[in-house]
Amino acid sequence: MTDIVNKETRSRMMSGIKGKNTNPELVIRKALFAKGFRYRLHDNKLPGKPDLVFPKYNAVIFVHGCFWHAHDCRLFKWPSTNEDFWRTKISRNTEVDEQNRSSLRDKGWRVLEVWECALKGSKKLEFDNLIDLVTVWLQSESTQFSTIAGGK
Repeated sequence: MTDIVNKETRSRMMSGIKGKNTNPELVIRKALFAKGFRYRLHDNKLPGKPDLVFPKYNAVIFVHGCFWHAHDCRLFKWPSTNEDFWRTKISRNTEVDEQNRSSLRDKGWRVLEVWECALKGSKKLEFDNLIDLVTVWLQSESTQFSTIAGGK
């Protein structure tokens, strides 16, 4: 399937996609702040520059876009144009994600990934329930890597 826009338009559209302060990240962090949680943003001293860092809880949260991190959900589909580029790019993203999770755990941090599909689409989680899940995880002592996603 060919792209519906020209190369220059697609390039401009893709360059406008943000890597931090995305809408899913903003709504989660505002809700957590309203519940009294305090955090640092995008700490470049930690592997992967986690979206939210909670030193008090020794925890970090990544809010991942399903496309960019190849989440196995209805929001992710391999692009049909420029396939080699996208497979290399997205596969590398997932490798870096795993390296960052491993490095953070080795440094004693607890890691939670919240996926875009938990906030978007017909299978999204009810927002208050999602924030409750994050809150319970933050206040727990679980050292297991955790993830929150929408239904498939």
